[in-house]
Amino acid sequence: MRWALVKVCLAVTAMVVIAFAVPLGLVIREMASDRAFSDAERQAGTIAPTLSITTDREELTRAVLSTEPGDRGHLAVHVPAPDRSRTGEGAAGGPLDIGTRRATPKDVATVQKDGRASIAEVTGGFALLQPTALSTGEIAVVEVFVPEGEVSNGVATAWLMLAGVGVALIVGSVAVADRLGVRMVQPAQRLAGAAQDLGEGRLGTRVPEEGPTELRSAAVAFNSMADQVVQLLANERELAADLSHRLRTPLTVLRLNAASLGEGPAAEQTRAAVQQLEHEVDTIIRTAREQRPQTQGGQPGAGCDASEVIRERMGFWSALAEDEGREVRLAGVDRAVRIPVARPELAAALDALLGNVFRHTPEGTAFAVDVHHSGDAVIVLVSDAGPGIDDPKAALARGASGRAGSSGSTGLGLDIVRRVAESTGGDLRIGRSVLGGTEVRIWIGLHGNRPERGRRGHGRRVGRRIGRQRREENRAAAGPPH
Repeated sequence: MRWALVKVCLAVTAMVVIAFAVPLGLVIREMASDRAFSDAERQAGTIAPTLSITTDREELTRAVLSTEPGDRGHLAVHVPAPDRSRTGEGAAGGPLDIGTRRATPKDVATVQKDGRASIAEVTGGFALLQPTALSTGEIAVVEVFVPEGEVSNGVATAWLMLAGVGVALIVGSVAVADRLGVRMVQPAQRLAGAAQDLGEGRLGTRVPEEGPTELRSAAVAFNSMADQVVQLLANERELAADLSHRLRTPLTVLRLNAASLGEGPAAEQTRAAVQQLEHEVDTIIRTAREQRPQTQGGQPGAGCDASEVIRERMGFWSALAEDEGREVRLAGVDRAVRIPVARPELAAALDALLGNVFRHTPEGTAFAVDVHHSGDAVIVLVSDAGPGIDDPKAALARGASGRAGSSGSTGLGLDIVRRVAESTGGDLRIGRSVLGGTEVRIWIGLHGNRPERGRRGHGRRVGRRIGRQRREENRAAAGPPH
């Protein structure tokens, strides 16, 4: 498209240049010729006063030699013989030819007969034949030689200038056409590339809305379509996440109830059915995560209020905690904390951690959730007073829960949480909580930066500070010692 536009512009400009330059060149040539012959007429007119007074050879010779063309041998005078019928029988004398003759006698005789100026082509140029009336009534002819160089004087230079201007116009038009072609082609190429990326699943692809009006409209339509595709896929993922959220708690209750059924075929079948159902739910979550859109990070509008989501999910799990006699602590959610994580993903991560607490700690075990905003990151601490994890590093390395007595766990929960943290440039760590059990720390970066070594130490200090606050709260609740 770009080269086609350049070719069209080149052809049009060339035709315009030819259409104007060729006639203009011919006009310049005619103007140079007219100028040369006008000068010749003026030079011929300088000898006319002398011819009107005398036809004496000596006088005429001196007059011719006194002129600039006569001195160069470019001026001649042809005086015819006197007509006896006009001058009388006693008139004598013959025709006079003064100067260098170049025109033929026939051309001179024709001008004398017609009485009109004429231009005759001679060797080396042209001869202007100018008729002049004598006092005797005869017609003398003044011949001025115009060299061919004077006729075309300045024409070559003018033609070169015209050619230069024409070439400059053509080159300039090609350059302008090339820039216009780039301005049109680049947005079209970006649009085609974005369409290919979108077809390959990179749903975060967007097209800059620039270029000609038509391409800007196409870019706006493409971006709107891509946004709708992303929204549709997000709705599908939210639907799957909502399904998992609704099934997590009933499944946990079923599993705990099934564990209290004792032994027997019916109890074993119930536990097996619950385990199979949990496996199917895990499969749904895993499939939804594997099929999540490959959007580009940092899209405007992506994210949620962590405090709001945590309050909502804690309210969801508090009912089960009350049934099992678990003490629940929630802190740091009194103000909005915006994080670059989609609401369903954060909710899925919290449900995975809280579900692990209910699965792998005895009934009555207390747990707490704390949120801390450190400026460039948000730290979420999920702590419990259970038996803890024997080998936290191994648990993170293999993506399993790693808790004591977690045999048969799929390890999907920590993997979900780690992916959420790492998608923001953060990380996931497991340690010992101040409650005596496990503490899972989620570091969520707010600007996509990975936590530095010093900031990781800051996360541990945050955990210790929260632990001290809890111990102080516990001592205050217990009252003064008896």
